[in-house]
Amino acid sequence: MNLSIGIIETTSIARGYAVADAMVKTASVELVEATPICPGKFIVVVSGSVSSVSASVEAGAASAGDSLIDRMELASIHPDVPAALRGNSTPPAIEALGILETFTASAGVLAADAAVKSANVSIIELRLSRGMGGKAYFTVTGSVSSVSAAIDAASASASASGQLVSKAVIPSPHSDLKGFVL
Repeated sequence: MNLSIGIIETTSIARGYAVADAMVKTASVELVEATPICPGKFIVVVSGSVSSVSASVEAGAASAGDSLIDRMELASIHPDVPAALRGNSTPPAIEALGILETFTASAGVLAADAAVKSANVSIIELRLSRGMGGKAYFTVTGSVSSVSAAIDAASASASASGQLVSKAVIPSPHSDLKGFVL
């Protein structure tokens, strides 16, 4: 089965919970995230088959009504992306460190997917919007050349929609920094 991911973002926290409920009641999807995000918005992330996610996102968008900010469906997502969203990623030792920051949660997910599909890297973390003013960021590790290629691909993805904030590649991060990344 091709794993798909769907995201709904709303302006209302109360409406967001109702959207999450509608999404999981509509189709056989896994609720990956359903939480308030900054600034006073709500995000719902589901995963499952392409058809289930599509039906779920349609139901979520309908339930959101005029509180809908953004919606996204991504078919054939790399399996490391949902794991990173859940905080279940288990990266190897950090060689080089790549970081990419976007203006929106959806752009962050798309960019992270582009990164891990484009090069031999491991995703360390993918954070969506909480405590970051609605932004998202992710970190990856691997060889310097792989991390550079991944961040370049992610940057192209985020830049195409005008959502790139910043990026960095750190070739051999200091051990003190590694403790804060893992």
